[in-house]
Amino acid sequence: MNPKVVVLNAAKMNFDGKLDFSVLSPETAVYDDTGADELLSRIQGADAIVTKEMPVTAEQIAAFPDSVKLICEAGTGYNNIAIDAAAKKGITVCNVPAYSTQRVAHTAVMMMLNLSSTMQVQMKMLARGDRSNFTRFLGVPHMEINGKTLGVVGFGNIGREVLKVGEALGMKLLCYTRTPRENSGAVTFVTLEELLSQSDYVSLHCPLNDKTKHMIDEKALSLMKPTAFLINTSRGALVDEAALIKALEEGKIAGAGLDVQETEPPAEDNPLYTLDNVILTPHMGWKGMETRQRLVDIVSQDIHGFFEGKPVNVII
Repeated sequence: MNPKVVVLNAAKMNFDGKLDFSVLSPETAVYDDTGADELLSRIQGADAIVTKEMPVTAEQIAAFPDSVKLICEAGTGYNNIAIDAAAKKGITVCNVPAYSTQRVAHTAVMMMLNLSSTMQVQMKMLARGDRSNFTRFLGVPHMEINGKTLGVVGFGNIGREVLKVGEALGMKLLCYTRTPRENSGAVTFVTLEELLSQSDYVSLHCPLNDKTKHMIDEKALSLMKPTAFLINTSRGALVDEAALIKALEEGKIAGAGLDVQETEPPAEDNPLYTLDNVILTPHMGWKGMETRQRLVDIVSQDIHGFFEGKPVNVII
Protein backbone atom coordinates (compact mmCIF):
# COMPACT_ATOMS: atom_id res chain seq x y z
CA MET A 1 0.00 0.00 0.00
CA ASN A 2 1.14 3.50 -0.83
CA PRO A 3 -0.65 5.66 1.74
CA LYS A 4 -1.57 9.21 0.90
CA VAL A 5 0.56 11.37 3.20
CA VAL A 6 0.18 15.10 3.85
CA VAL A 7 3.04 17.04 5.46
CA LEU A 8 1.37 20.10 6.96
CA ASN A 9 4.27 22.37 7.96
CA ALA A 10 7.40 21.16 6.21
CA ALA A 11 9.21 24.51 6.47
CA LYS A 12 9.65 23.92 10.19
CA MET A 13 11.96 21.05 9.23
CA ASN A 14 13.02 21.97 5.71
CA PHE A 15 14.01 25.61 6.08
CA ASP A 16 16.94 25.09 3.70
CA GLY A 17 15.05 23.02 1.13
CA LYS A 18 17.46 20.09 1.39
CA LEU A 19 15.26 17.37 2.87
CA ASP A 20 13.87 14.45 0.87
CA PHE A 21 10.20 13.81 1.72
CA SER A 22 9.74 11.29 -1.10
CA VAL A 23 10.75 8.53 1.35
CA LEU A 24 7.38 8.94 3.09
CA SER A 25 5.28 7.67 0.19
CA PRO A 26 4.97 8.06 -3.59
CA GLU A 27 1.77 9.91 -2.75
CA THR A 28 3.04 12.72 -0.54
CA ALA A 29 1.75 16.28 -0.55
CA VAL A 30 4.10 18.75 1.11
CA TYR A 31 3.03 22.17 2.41
CA ASP A 32 5.46 24.64 3.92
CA ASP A 33 2.84 25.78 6.41
CA THR A 34 -0.84 25.25 7.06
CA GLY A 35 -3.22 27.65 8.73
CA ALA A 36 -6.08 26.48 10.91
CA ASP A 37 -8.52 27.45 8.16
CA GLU A 38 -6.62 25.37 5.58
CA LEU A 39 -6.05 22.17 7.54
CA LEU A 40 -9.27 20.27 6.85
CA SER A 41 -9.30 20.96 3.12
CA ARG A 42 -5.70 19.82 2.74
CA ILE A 43 -6.16 16.47 4.47
CA GLN A 44 -9.24 15.30 2.57
CA GLY A 45 -8.57 11.74 1.43
CA ALA A 46 -5.30 11.54 3.39
CA ASP A 47 -4.33 8.35 5.18
CA ALA A 48 -1.62 9.93 7.32
CA ILE A 49 -0.63 13.45 8.26
CA VAL A 50 2.75 14.70 9.46
CA THR A 51 3.19 17.67 11.78
CA LYS A 52 6.16 19.35 13.44
CA GLU A 53 5.26 21.11 16.71
CA MET A 54 2.07 22.31 15.02
CA PRO A 55 -0.99 22.63 17.28
CA VAL A 56 -3.69 20.13 16.33
CA THR A 57 -6.73 20.74 18.50
CA ALA A 58 -9.48 18.43 19.70
CA GLU A 59 -12.00 20.36 17.62
CA GLN A 60 -9.90 19.91 14.47
CA ILE A 61 -9.37 16.21 15.08
CA ALA A 62 -13.10 15.66 15.65
CA ALA A 63 -13.68 17.07 12.15
CA PHE A 64 -10.97 14.98 10.44
CA PRO A 65 -12.16 12.87 7.50
CA ASP A 66 -12.52 9.16 8.28
CA SER A 67 -9.65 8.40 5.90
CA VAL A 68 -7.07 9.74 8.39
CA LYS A 69 -5.76 6.82 10.40
CA LEU A 70 -2.38 8.15 11.55
CA ILE A 71 -0.86 11.38 12.85
CA CYS A 72 2.92 11.42 12.89
CA GLU A 73 4.56 14.05 15.04
CA ALA A 74 7.97 14.68 13.50
CA GLY A 75 9.72 15.00 16.83
CA THR A 76 9.88 13.66 20.34
CA GLY A 77 7.43 15.93 22.17
CA TYR A 78 3.75 15.62 21.24
CA ASN A 79 2.03 18.03 23.61
CA ASN A 80 0.89 19.98 20.52
CA ILE A 81 -1.56 17.20 19.58
CA ALA A 82 -4.87 16.58 21.36
CA ILE A 83 -4.09 12.94 22.16
CA ASP A 84 -7.42 12.12 23.84
CA ALA A 85 -9.35 13.44 20.85
CA ALA A 86 -7.26 11.32 18.48
CA ALA A 87 -7.92 8.21 20.59
CA LYS A 88 -11.65 8.95 20.59
CA LYS A 89 -11.56 9.28 16.81
CA GLY A 90 -9.64 6.01 16.45
CA ILE A 91 -6.55 7.73 15.06
CA THR A 92 -3.13 6.38 15.99
CA VAL A 93 -0.45 8.92 16.97
CA CYS A 94 3.25 8.21 16.52
CA ASN A 95 6.31 10.26 17.35
CA VAL A 96 10.06 10.02 16.80
CA PRO A 97 11.63 9.39 20.20
CA ALA A 98 15.34 9.26 19.40
CA TYR A 99 16.42 11.05 16.24
CA SER A 100 18.39 13.96 17.70
CA THR A 101 19.92 12.47 20.84
CA GLN A 102 23.55 13.40 20.22
CA ARG A 103 22.82 16.70 18.48
CA VAL A 104 20.66 18.02 21.34
CA ALA A 105 23.02 16.65 23.98
CA HIS A 106 25.93 18.36 22.28
CA THR A 107 23.96 21.61 22.21
CA ALA A 108 23.55 21.38 25.99
CA VAL A 109 27.26 20.69 26.42
CA MET A 110 28.09 23.56 24.06
CA MET A 111 26.03 25.85 26.30
CA MET A 112 27.94 24.69 29.40
CA LEU A 113 31.35 25.15 27.80
CA ASN A 114 30.51 28.59 26.43
CA LEU A 115 28.96 29.84 29.66
CA SER A 116 31.96 28.64 31.65
CA SER A 117 34.14 30.84 29.42
CA THR A 118 31.72 33.80 29.27
CA MET A 119 31.90 33.36 25.52
CA GLN A 120 28.70 35.32 24.88
CA VAL A 121 30.23 38.39 26.54
CA GLN A 122 33.47 38.02 24.61
CA MET A 123 31.60 37.84 21.28
CA LYS A 124 29.62 40.99 22.18
CA MET A 125 32.87 42.78 23.03
CA LEU A 126 34.34 41.98 19.61
CA ALA A 127 31.10 42.96 17.87
CA ARG A 128 31.33 46.46 19.33
CA GLY A 129 35.05 46.77 18.60
CA ASP A 130 36.24 46.17 22.16
CA ARG A 131 39.48 44.17 21.93
CA SER A 132 40.56 44.72 25.52
CA ASN A 133 40.56 41.00 26.24
CA PHE A 134 43.45 40.77 23.78
CA THR A 135 45.40 43.80 24.94
CA ARG A 136 45.31 43.05 28.66
CA PHE A 137 44.83 39.97 30.76
CA LEU A 138 41.49 38.29 30.06
CA GLY A 139 38.88 40.48 31.71
CA VAL A 140 35.94 38.07 31.92
CA PRO A 141 35.43 34.91 34.01
CA HIS A 142 36.89 31.71 32.62
CA MET A 143 36.30 28.47 34.55
CA GLU A 144 37.00 24.78 34.16
CA ILE A 145 34.02 22.44 34.05
CA ASN A 146 35.98 19.33 34.98
CA GLY A 147 35.41 18.63 38.66
CA LYS A 148 32.14 20.59 38.62
CA THR A 149 28.78 18.97 39.33
CA LEU A 150 26.38 18.38 36.46
CA GLY A 151 22.77 17.79 37.43
CA VAL A 152 20.56 16.29 34.72
CA VAL A 153 16.78 16.35 35.11
CA GLY A 154 15.45 13.34 33.21
CA PHE A 155 17.04 10.02 32.29
CA GLY A 156 15.82 9.51 28.74
CA ASN A 157 17.99 9.16 25.65
CA ILE A 158 19.21 12.76 25.63
CA GLY A 159 19.68 12.98 29.39
CA ARG A 160 21.79 9.84 29.36
CA GLU A 161 23.89 11.18 26.49
CA VAL A 162 24.55 14.44 28.36
CA LEU A 163 25.62 12.44 31.42
CA LYS A 164 27.91 10.35 29.20
CA VAL A 165 29.63 13.45 27.82
CA GLY A 166 29.76 15.00 31.29
CA GLU A 167 31.55 11.92 32.58
CA ALA A 168 34.07 12.13 29.71
CA LEU A 169 34.70 15.76 30.70
CA GLY A 170 35.47 14.74 34.29
CA MET A 171 32.32 16.11 35.89
CA LYS A 172 30.50 14.79 38.94
CA LEU A 173 27.10 13.47 37.89
CA LEU A 174 23.71 13.81 39.55
CA CYS A 175 20.36 12.87 38.05
CA TYR A 176 16.74 13.34 39.04
CA THR A 177 13.96 11.24 37.55
CA ARG A 178 10.42 10.67 38.75
CA THR A 179 10.99 6.91 38.45
CA PRO A 180 13.11 5.78 41.43
CA ARG A 181 16.42 4.26 40.32
CA GLU A 182 19.51 2.75 41.88
CA ASN A 183 22.79 4.61 41.36
CA SER A 184 24.41 3.54 38.11
CA GLY A 185 28.12 3.80 37.41
CA ALA A 186 29.20 7.42 37.89
CA VAL A 187 25.59 8.67 38.15
CA THR A 188 24.05 9.35 41.56
CA PHE A 189 20.26 9.66 41.64
CA VAL A 190 18.94 12.33 43.96
CA THR A 191 15.80 14.33 44.64
CA LEU A 192 15.13 17.41 42.54
CA GLU A 193 15.82 19.63 45.54
CA GLU A 194 19.19 17.96 46.13
CA LEU A 195 20.10 18.26 42.48
CA LEU A 196 19.23 21.96 42.32
CA SER A 197 21.15 22.82 45.47
CA GLN A 198 24.29 20.82 44.65
CA SER A 199 24.75 21.28 40.90
CA ASP A 200 26.98 23.78 39.14
CA TYR A 201 25.10 23.11 35.89
CA VAL A 202 21.44 22.05 35.80
CA SER A 203 20.40 20.62 32.42
CA LEU A 204 16.74 19.85 31.66
CA HIS A 205 15.85 16.78 29.60
CA CYS A 206 12.25 15.82 30.27
CA PRO A 207 8.91 16.08 28.45
CA LEU A 208 6.47 18.93 28.94
CA ASN A 209 3.20 17.96 30.56
CA ASP A 210 0.91 19.14 33.36
CA LYS A 211 3.31 17.79 36.00
CA THR A 212 6.48 19.31 34.53
CA LYS A 213 5.23 22.72 33.37
CA HIS A 214 7.11 25.43 35.32
CA MET A 215 8.95 22.79 37.35
CA ILE A 216 11.75 25.35 37.45
CA ASP A 217 9.94 28.20 39.15
CA GLU A 218 10.96 30.89 41.62
CA LYS A 219 11.22 28.37 44.45
CA ALA A 220 13.34 25.96 42.41
CA LEU A 221 15.63 28.76 41.24
CA SER A 222 16.09 29.89 44.83
CA LEU A 223 17.59 26.49 45.63
CA MET A 224 20.35 26.85 43.03
CA LYS A 225 23.82 28.16 43.80
CA PRO A 226 24.44 31.80 42.82
CA THR A 227 27.36 30.43 40.75
CA ALA A 228 25.21 27.82 38.94
CA PHE A 229 23.94 27.81 35.36
CA LEU A 230 20.59 26.55 34.05
CA ILE A 231 20.54 24.81 30.65
CA ASN A 232 17.29 24.10 28.81
CA THR A 233 17.32 22.32 25.47
CA SER A 234 14.05 20.48 26.11
CA ARG A 235 10.84 22.55 26.25
CA GLY A 236 10.58 26.24 27.13
CA ALA A 237 7.62 25.93 29.47
CA LEU A 238 9.53 23.65 31.82
CA VAL A 239 10.83 26.98 33.15
CA ASP A 240 8.81 29.88 34.53
CA GLU A 241 10.43 32.43 32.25
CA ALA A 242 9.42 35.49 34.27
CA ALA A 243 10.93 33.95 37.40
CA LEU A 244 14.09 33.03 35.48
CA ILE A 245 14.54 36.53 34.09
CA LYS A 246 14.17 37.96 37.60
CA ALA A 247 16.76 35.51 38.97
CA LEU A 248 19.18 36.34 36.14
CA GLU A 249 18.77 40.10 36.54
CA GLU A 250 19.25 39.89 40.31
CA GLY A 251 22.24 37.54 40.13
CA LYS A 252 20.43 34.76 41.96
CA ILE A 253 22.01 32.34 39.48
CA ALA A 254 25.09 32.89 37.31
CA GLY A 255 23.46 32.45 33.92
CA ALA A 256 21.41 30.36 31.55
CA GLY A 257 21.71 28.63 28.20
CA LEU A 258 18.31 28.44 26.52
CA ASP A 259 17.69 26.72 23.21
CA VAL A 260 13.96 26.75 23.96
CA GLN A 261 11.68 29.46 25.31
CA GLU A 262 8.12 29.69 26.58
CA THR A 263 7.12 31.59 23.44
CA GLU A 264 9.07 30.86 20.27
CA PRO A 265 10.32 33.17 19.01
CA PRO A 266 10.45 35.35 22.13
CA ALA A 267 8.83 38.78 21.96
CA GLU A 268 11.03 41.53 20.58
CA ASP A 269 11.34 43.18 24.00
CA ASN A 270 12.21 39.97 25.86
CA PRO A 271 15.21 40.67 28.17
CA LEU A 272 16.66 37.25 27.36
CA TYR A 273 17.91 38.67 24.06
CA THR A 274 20.21 41.16 25.77
CA LEU A 275 21.18 39.80 29.19
CA ASP A 276 24.94 39.28 29.34
CA ASN A 277 24.59 36.10 31.39
CA VAL A 278 22.37 34.35 28.83
CA ILE A 279 23.09 32.34 25.70
CA LEU A 280 19.92 32.26 23.59
CA THR A 281 19.54 30.08 20.50
CA PRO A 282 16.47 29.49 18.26
CA HIS A 283 15.51 25.91 19.14
CA MET A 284 18.41 24.71 17.00
CA GLY A 285 19.32 21.57 18.93
CA TRP A 286 17.49 19.26 16.52
CA LYS A 287 18.21 21.24 13.34
CA GLY A 288 21.46 19.71 12.11
CA MET A 289 21.21 18.62 8.47
CA GLU A 290 21.87 14.97 9.25
CA THR A 291 19.52 15.13 12.23
CA ARG A 292 16.62 16.48 10.19
CA GLN A 293 16.93 13.92 7.40
CA ARG A 294 17.14 11.18 10.02
CA LEU A 295 13.91 12.60 11.43
CA VAL A 296 12.14 12.32 8.06
CA ASP A 297 13.51 8.81 7.55
CA ILE A 298 12.14 7.66 10.92
CA VAL A 299 8.77 9.27 10.19
CA SER A 300 8.81 7.13 7.03
CA GLN A 301 9.40 4.04 9.18
CA ASP A 302 6.46 5.07 11.40
CA ILE A 303 4.18 5.41 8.38
CA HIS A 304 5.22 2.25 6.57
CA GLY A 305 5.26 0.21 9.78
CA PHE A 306 1.72 1.31 10.62
CA PHE A 307 0.21 0.53 7.24
CA GLU A 308 2.07 -2.78 7.05
CA GLY A 309 0.56 -3.83 10.36
CA LYS A 310 3.80 -3.47 12.31
CA PRO A 311 3.42 -0.09 14.04
CA VAL A 312 6.37 1.51 15.82
CA ASN A 313 6.79 4.53 18.10
CA VAL A 314 3.08 4.48 18.94
CA ILE A 315 1.88 6.94 21.58
CA ILE A 316 -1.78 5.86 21.36
